[in-house]
Amino acid sequence: MTGKFLGGLIVLTALVGGAAMYWLQVYGYYEPVPASSNNDDVKLTLLVDEESESILYQNFRAIDSESSPIRYRACFETSMSAALLTETYVMLEKAEPRNAPGWFDCFDAKEIGAALEAEEAIAFLGQKDVHYGIDRIVVILPDGRGFAWNEINECGEIAFDGKHLPEHCPPRPIE
Repeated sequence: MTGKFLGGLIVLTALVGGAAMYWLQVYGYYEPVPASSNNDDVKLTLLVDEESESILYQNFRAIDSESSPIRYRACFETSMSAALLTETYVMLEKAEPRNAPGWFDCFDAKEIGAALEAEEAIAFLGQKDVHYGIDRIVVILPDGRGFAWNEINECGEIAFDGKHLPEHCPPRPIE
């Protein structure tokens, strides 16, 4: 009888632990990001001076987590034309959207990735070093829907691996 009880207790503990881990990964750490009052939630990097500036947008929704700087996801709409955007802001050759939790239904990484592959969507550098070694990527579809996420940049990869930083990388912040 003691063996069945202990076996059942182990199985129950594993189920509760697994459910808790799933909930924490998918729901627990994410928090909604409120839209800012000064309309600077969506920024793109200018071609002329590589400074980021806010663009026109509406219907902004975003989530983020303090547990990781690459958990940021955002959805928005813009009325700015592709011609204006491509002539004004830094475009990216390659962008790979990160998956979002299923409950954040406005951000579909597969749809965004397919649009990028088919060259229907345009990827931009939103903001360099939002956090040290992390850039914000912004993708805009032809219908004006836009998406943003954070991605580790080259200097971040080197720094996070503990390697010596090349000259072109900014120094690591002191913690």
